[in-house]
Amino acid sequence: MIKKIRWRFIWTSMLAFLLVILLLGSLVNIVNYCVVTNRNDETIKYILEFENKSRTDGRSTRGMLPPGMPFSGLPDEEANYMTRFFIVALDQDDMLIASSMDYVASISEEDAVNFTYKALSRKASRGYIDGYRYARFEYEDATLIVFLNSTREIQSMESLLLMTIAISVGSLILVFVLVLLFSKRAIRPIAQNMELQKRFITDAGHELKTPLTSISTSLDVIEMEHGNDEWTANIRQQIGRLKGLVGELVTLSKLDEVKPVNIKEEFDLTAAAWEIVEVHMPQAKASGKEIITNIEDNLTITGDRSSVQQMLSVLIDNAVKYSDGREPVRINIHKSHGKAKIVVYNSCDYQTPPDTDRLFDRFYRPDESRNSSTGGNGIGLAIARSVAEAHSGKITASCPDGKHMTITAEI
Repeated sequence: MIKKIRWRFIWTSMLAFLLVILLLGSLVNIVNYCVVTNRNDETIKYILEFENKSRTDGRSTRGMLPPGMPFSGLPDEEANYMTRFFIVALDQDDMLIASSMDYVASISEEDAVNFTYKALSRKASRGYIDGYRYARFEYEDATLIVFLNSTREIQSMESLLLMTIAISVGSLILVFVLVLLFSKRAIRPIAQNMELQKRFITDAGHELKTPLTSISTSLDVIEMEHGNDEWTANIRQQIGRLKGLVGELVTLSKLDEVKPVNIKEEFDLTAAAWEIVEVHMPQAKASGKEIITNIEDNLTITGDRSSVQQMLSVLIDNAVKYSDGREPVRINIHKSHGKAKIVVYNSCDYQTPPDTDRLFDRFYRPDESRNSSTGGNGIGLAIARSVAEAHSGKITASCPDGKHMTITAEI
């Protein structure tokens, strides 16, 4: 359990840090993108104003920049010489009628046409195309598209993005190492409390056995002297329940540490399962219920035979006790994807479907009144889960309609 809590703490811490660093990295890149894009759009606005001031009055459509005229539309004189752009004008049928290529050297007329129709194919009036920021302006008689060379800005944004990713990955690795190193110290108080709890349960279990044995012996004497009656029978029943409860608590405390089982051996699960099934057959028959089995032959696994048999016993006992007898209890054991799969099914009759996520919690009962007429203590399924997890497996329950319960264990 401590190991599981430690790793849960590590992954929770890493997830929180990952979310924070993703948020910060995203904000940095989004803000940078918005700033760079706004700057480009501002430059395009100055280009358009310069074009409007310098257009040729004799054209029927909007005029273009006159050839040979130096660009001086930006407030920053030095920036004027670094600004590379071209402009195209289209008629109402999107046919190219004019273009200005004097302020760009790497774009030919054919390239300009390709850029133009790429921009027209997009719904957005602004965007990026192959290193150029474009802006489309609609007029009554024509459409004007300005293409601004933004190669340096795009490279700058990409560099920032790559740098952010590299820093984020490096930070994640560093934080993971630090959390891994300090996680033991962080959960040490929890580990100490759990160790004290386990010790208390074990010690209390041993201490309770003595008075229970004494009560049982005294009850034997009373029955020899005065005979059996309903009171002595009830006392003996409650003594049995207390002994079972103490034994299950001690067993559960020993299984609490989720780690590989101490005794690892390859054993015949088929034979081990049949031993447990045959023990529960009389119990089912006495209560008027039927058990149907489908157990794969020659099925072997590696683990603790006694613990696995205890888990099987809990699952079958639980199914027989809580079955309403409408349908047989079904036990299916087979190999699936390299693991042994144990499926125990029984019909039931819950007015409200039980919370299957809590079914394996200690002392949890689907019946909120906590009626113990079935003889259970609410610990058996918790033991079954501990055994499954100790064998690197898992156990789940399904009862969607409250009428059919299926418990599946994989080990």
